[in-house]
Amino acid sequence: MLGSRQQEVEWQTYHGILKKTRVMEKTKWLDIKGNHDAFNIPSLESVENYYRKYSAVRRDGSFHYVHSTPFGNYSFISLDATPNPGPKRPYNFFGILDKKQMEELLLLSKESSRSNHSIWFGHYTTFTVLSPSPGVRSIMSSATAYLCGHLHTLGGLMPVLHTRHFQGTLELELGDWKNDRRYRIFAFDHDLFSFADLIFGQWPVVLITNPKSLLYSCPKHEPLERLLHSTHIRVLAFSLSSITSVTVKIDGVHLGQAIHLSGPIFILKWNPRNYSNRTHNIEVIVQDSAGRSKSVHHIFSLQEDNQLRFDPLASYILLTDHCMVARILFVMIVLIQLFILIIFRHQRLELKGPPGFVNLTTFSLHVLSKINTFYYSLLLLTLYTVLGPWFIGEITEGKMGCCFSFGIFVDGHFLQGSVTFIVGILQLAFFNIPLMAYLCWSLLQRCFGHNFRSHLRQRKYLKITAVHLLMLLLYIWQIYSCYFLHMTYGTLAFFFSPLRSWLTLLTPVLIYCVWTLNSKELGTFTVQLKNHLNS
Repeated sequence: MLGSRQQEVEWQTYHGILKKTRVMEKTKWLDIKGNHDAFNIPSLESVENYYRKYSAVRRDGSFHYVHSTPFGNYSFISLDATPNPGPKRPYNFFGILDKKQMEELLLLSKESSRSNHSIWFGHYTTFTVLSPSPGVRSIMSSATAYLCGHLHTLGGLMPVLHTRHFQGTLELELGDWKNDRRYRIFAFDHDLFSFADLIFGQWPVVLITNPKSLLYSCPKHEPLERLLHSTHIRVLAFSLSSITSVTVKIDGVHLGQAIHLSGPIFILKWNPRNYSNRTHNIEVIVQDSAGRSKSVHHIFSLQEDNQLRFDPLASYILLTDHCMVARILFVMIVLIQLFILIIFRHQRLELKGPPGFVNLTTFSLHVLSKINTFYYSLLLLTLYTVLGPWFIGEITEGKMGCCFSFGIFVDGHFLQGSVTFIVGILQLAFFNIPLMAYLCWSLLQRCFGHNFRSHLRQRKYLKITAVHLLMLLLYIWQIYSCYFLHMTYGTLAFFFSPLRSWLTLLTPVLIYCVWTLNSKELGTFTVQLKNHLNS
């Protein structure tokens, strides 16, 4: 997790496989970069840009390939959103498209309008691509589907991450090949799009192309009326051994055995008008000569107004602008913290009601905000988290830059903020705000008349220990973040990091100030608290 280097040996292995299998002589092989392929690349001309050296395409940027057939053309448009320069982790998670790249993609989209269908493919999901208005989804709205990866099925938590854009384009995320051996096959059957997500080594492989799945039907892009006029059920079946049987059932009723037509194609006559009402379930069971069997099924409908909804969680993950959500949340947390500090600074201290949790918390915030040392320290820390450079260091190999909450400046380039807002939220939630709360709690102990030693001898020993232990764990997390910064961005970043290293040194000083604060500075607050407790 600490390294941000590409493994050249992996690229060499990939390139060797392409040459050894001579696959590029047998078919059109299209490959495109992902964020790991843009790790730590100062520029596209860098020798670290292994994509240029070892890939099949060997050309940076998006491109358009047209596959021509006797019955029409099919466009394949690659979406290259890898940042240039490519920063080290974790600031390489989001892809970036600038205005010029968007114009190029718009031109490719217009070129594809003459094709029967266009398929877009790229590494990033659309929500992890930062793009100027009207947005990347709008540019690809003429596409039947966008094929992508990047999320690795969220570590197996979401094995199926599919949805449909509001413009009608399908977005189909797929797990990785390297670790999970996931791959996808898709086909156009009379211009109806079908696909199957598979795990390598599991045979037979089966894809029902007609009737196609209702869930993935695209009325805007597909001639769905052809389903009603079709004469055969069609299935693609592959295996290492010969296929011995292809059994078809609809709604649990046995229809018969599909016969082999050619290649992987198996067909079975049917009368689609028998299924013209409501939805139906088709199941295909394929067996091969090695005794292996595979059953696949899906729901179909011949009525165009029928529709199925995608998994709400998958749609939420893929369609939500999480970068904007993080940005808004970050700003809201900062504003709330500033509001609390400033309001309590200028509000008159009045203790009313029983000394419960709310009243004591309010009292401690008054004390914190009215003592200059703590007020200005926390005010400056909060403002600096938003406005100041978090660190200065090697953003890419040999290239110095500055990291802010709103983005990264490196070698004359500005990389728009994305993961920076998430890192900022984590910094606020797991250190800045807990530190503020811990200082409030410590000042409250002082106002009760305790010093550091005496407060440990109270009856609530376990509760007091838990507070200190929690703060210690968060402080260790802050120290680890300094170590991560040093290992990733170098020694300079470690020493010139006000939000990490400097804050790590400042924290014990602030805590020391609380417990050694002159009693005279707390005198007024201590008297008010005692009077309130005795009233």
